[in-house]
Amino acid sequence: MASSALICDTEQWKALQAHVGAIQKTHLRDLMADADRCKAMTAEFEGIFLDYSRQQATRETIEKLLKLAEAAKLKEKIEKMFKGEKINSTENRSVLHVALRAPRDAVINSDGVNVVPEVWSVKDKIKQFSETFRSGSWVGATGKALTNVVSVGIGGSFLGPLFVHTALQTDPEAAECAKGRQLRFLANVDPVDVARSIKDLDPETTLVVVVSKTFTTAETMLNARTLKEWIISSLGPQAVSKHMIAVSTNLKLVKEFGIDPNNAFAFWDWVGGRYSVCSAVGVLPLSLQYGFPIVQKFLEGASSIDNHFHSSSFDKNIPVLLGLLSVWNVSFLGYPARAILPYSQALEKLAPHIQQLSMESNGKGVSIDGVQLPFETGEIDFGEPGTNGQHSFYQLIHQGRVIPCDFIGIVKSQQPVYLKGETVSNHDELMSNFFAQPDALAYGKTPEQLHSEKVPEHLIPHKTFKGNRPSLSLLLPQLSAYEIGQLLSIYEHRIAVQGFIWGINSFDQWGVELGKSLASQVRKQLHGSRMEGKPVEGFNHSTSSLLARYLAVQPSTPFDSTVLPKV
Repeated sequence: MASSALICDTEQWKALQAHVGAIQKTHLRDLMADADRCKAMTAEFEGIFLDYSRQQATRETIEKLLKLAEAAKLKEKIEKMFKGEKINSTENRSVLHVALRAPRDAVINSDGVNVVPEVWSVKDKIKQFSETFRSGSWVGATGKALTNVVSVGIGGSFLGPLFVHTALQTDPEAAECAKGRQLRFLANVDPVDVARSIKDLDPETTLVVVVSKTFTTAETMLNARTLKEWIISSLGPQAVSKHMIAVSTNLKLVKEFGIDPNNAFAFWDWVGGRYSVCSAVGVLPLSLQYGFPIVQKFLEGASSIDNHFHSSSFDKNIPVLLGLLSVWNVSFLGYPARAILPYSQALEKLAPHIQQLSMESNGKGVSIDGVQLPFETGEIDFGEPGTNGQHSFYQLIHQGRVIPCDFIGIVKSQQPVYLKGETVSNHDELMSNFFAQPDALAYGKTPEQLHSEKVPEHLIPHKTFKGNRPSLSLLLPQLSAYEIGQLLSIYEHRIAVQGFIWGINSFDQWGVELGKSLASQVRKQLHGSRMEGKPVEGFNHSTSSLLARYLAVQPSTPFDSTVLPKV
């Protein structure tokens, strides 16, 4: 397809490029002095408040970005997604994670069929199974109730559910529902991860959930076989059907593995892995830990943002505004990274999930039509909860590279603490930093201010902060299951908006395939060298040397015997 199809060839893109010079001449100190501008650069939905006045942008910038959205046919692309059109063109698939949290009476079609009833059929099955499990009616091979769950999966089968689980752990309502239970995740094929996931667990009271759509994912299935052996070595082969269940569509392989196909929970090819936390991938293990009603609140929160995203005007649409500002920062201002900074320890696994969601979605070099892009897409996402991050990488953010920041704050703490005689509560101390850091980044500190404070001359350059570093603030009223769902949906749709504007396919991930195919060659070599003494061959000098060094150290246990982690 001709390059004229690229968004960068439009007048609206060129207008933004021309606008950059004016913005670069303006400091955030001056922009923040305009109270009307600051008031205009906010949006609110159901108590979630977005303040983007500390972005390097004016009201004119926002107007130009909204015109860019129009040129990119953003509204039409969003509509196509919600209608189930196959917008993932390289895999010929619909993109319907919104259907996973839609109300029971919604109509969302894929291939002309309303998928919502099928979604609710799986959710009803999860609800029934989780109630049986949590009541103690489902027992293991020895007749004991199961109270521990290990969910085995990688990528989207792990990062999203782990984020939600970590956020729910300290929510009072969810924590009460989870009393006496443990939920752990096993993702990495590294045997150390196996050891950690089953440390201090008794197979007699443990249920393993194997999450693999095809039941062929190499890392997941090796981990599943390892935990299967862990169960068999303690309880015998007949225990597998009582202690292992699956999230998969390949019922044949599920049965061959030893899992009862009746205990397999489906999901669909229109659910991308990184968007699958609202499917059985996340809903099943989370329901086993917290009960289905808590998880349904999470789904309802996500659905509320889906509706906001689908129906609100773009100038007050939180995911759309966030997506447009990210495009502005990456493609026009040239900032390649984004820091995700939740001032809530409960959100410590948000940044790792968004890393996959964003970087796997938008880390593309060609348009959806296969045309090489002459501009950058995607961000390097990273982050830590405040105030931990302040004592880690904020030095670079304040005085090194310019990295746009997402500050996420919670009005009401999940676990409030008040100490008599203290100036402020623990949560107020945390939030003092949430409110201060964006201003420190925006305003900085000038040499003139330092001189007035009698700072020694030789320290002036070291203590000067240039400021003019963009950020935005997202303030949530609380962090219950509902708000966790809303936060997830905000980021999902923000990332989709970026991809829609850039004209890329945010829903495939061909970049993960090459390394996996090369690993299969190495796997064959390791097997041949270990078992048959075959020499290393067929690799470049560097890889051959590394393999030879690795193979020179013989394992302590022969490969014809089974060894499980010592924990």
